[in-house]
Amino acid sequence: MPSISIEVEVEDEIYAYQPADNGAMPLWCHGSTVVTRHGEDVFVAGLETIAEQKPLNNTRWVLFHRNGGGDWQLIHRDLTGRTREPSPIALSGSDLLVSANPTLTDEGTYNEPAQPVVFRFDATNPSADPQMEQPIWDESDSFSEHSYRTFAADADTSGVLYLQNEGYEIAHLSLRDTDGWHAQGQIRWPWGGEYAKPQPLRLCYPNVMLRRSSAHFLGVGDIVEPVDAWREAKKQITGREWDYVFRRLFYASSADISAQPFGSWLELANHDATAGSTRNCDLWVDATGDCHILWIDINTDLRIRDQFFPETRFRQSLQYAIVRQGNIVAQHTLSEWNEFFSETDLQPTLARIHITASGQPLVLAQFQDPARGQTHWRAAPLEPEPSWAEVSFDRPMGGTFLTNTVRAGSTSSDYIDIVGSTNSSAGGDALGYARLHVEM
Repeated sequence: MPSISIEVEVEDEIYAYQPADNGAMPLWCHGSTVVTRHGEDVFVAGLETIAEQKPLNNTRWVLFHRNGGGDWQLIHRDLTGRTREPSPIALSGSDLLVSANPTLTDEGTYNEPAQPVVFRFDATNPSADPQMEQPIWDESDSFSEHSYRTFAADADTSGVLYLQNEGYEIAHLSLRDTDGWHAQGQIRWPWGGEYAKPQPLRLCYPNVMLRRSSAHFLGVGDIVEPVDAWREAKKQITGREWDYVFRRLFYASSADISAQPFGSWLELANHDATAGSTRNCDLWVDATGDCHILWIDINTDLRIRDQFFPETRFRQSLQYAIVRQGNIVAQHTLSEWNEFFSETDLQPTLARIHITASGQPLVLAQFQDPARGQTHWRAAPLEPEPSWAEVSFDRPMGGTFLTNTVRAGSTSSDYIDIVGSTNSSAGGDALGYARLHVEM
């Protein structure tokens, strides 16, 4: 098993922001990324609240650049449109692409149609004005500010895949190659026919990877609690009328996304029986075509466990599976915590796959100490039985984090660029950055 050494080289605060109170945050697009690396240059797309505007479309995207000298600069602020969600970014060669979803409505309108666009920067001259590109879609006039969009790119081919949800049943696909943008049809969500009220299982926040002509999709179901008794019990706790649950995890692929749609759905996790949950973390496709998948698995909801499933022992784990030609050929638990473990044990909460310059995959994972409320980070080669190395931050970021993933066109690298939430030096919320140097 290869050893690993990680040095924390940089910990920065990129910018402070005000919450938009519109249901989205700067890291809300957690299946895609807002950070990418081009040589010595790092780019981060932020989300700025427009104080004088009302939700939902009361934010705009901003683009930050960190050069080899280590200074962060705000190089662009979008003054052409208002939006709700953060803007995933990708690299296509030296084209730095920022996805956007500006509203088509007048100021003060709560929610109405939106129009997906892409802003193209020159990564070698990022201060120059961007060019606007229009992805091509099959017929659709129903895009809204709830885009749940996904942005993926392949560094080897410079191909880019853009997915945007429409309603609760489908997402539209647009593919960018050397000839420009092309409509690539739709992907239809799995059908939940077993529920009391049959419904599509809208998949949100997906991890998507292009590997030359193939495309791979990993997403979690995002639906309102389908069991009336559980929904009512949680309402007594939260006071909320609505309650979205994330219990089922699905994978699909296409051998050639330019010519054929995604194939049938493979279900990787299902916690409908005990009101558990799951969260997709990452996927990576190796040179043989095997797809390596990480997710967090939580087998029940402790808020209602004693009332409905008193015999169920709570378990939270980081799962790793290998999918080959649509079938799971291996599955391993990389880390696990349950309520009977020692208080010194840590709960896995999120993980990403990073590919080093030599092509070796590693897993960068975040853990929570439930007894002390502390966040810990560890890394290990992506193996069935990982030997974890501690990552020692001065100011460890908690919650969702994004990296310079190969899924967004960053080349494999011995540097891991991380963005996550932190506390502003001036008080309030901020987007933080860290750079790790890896040796394997």
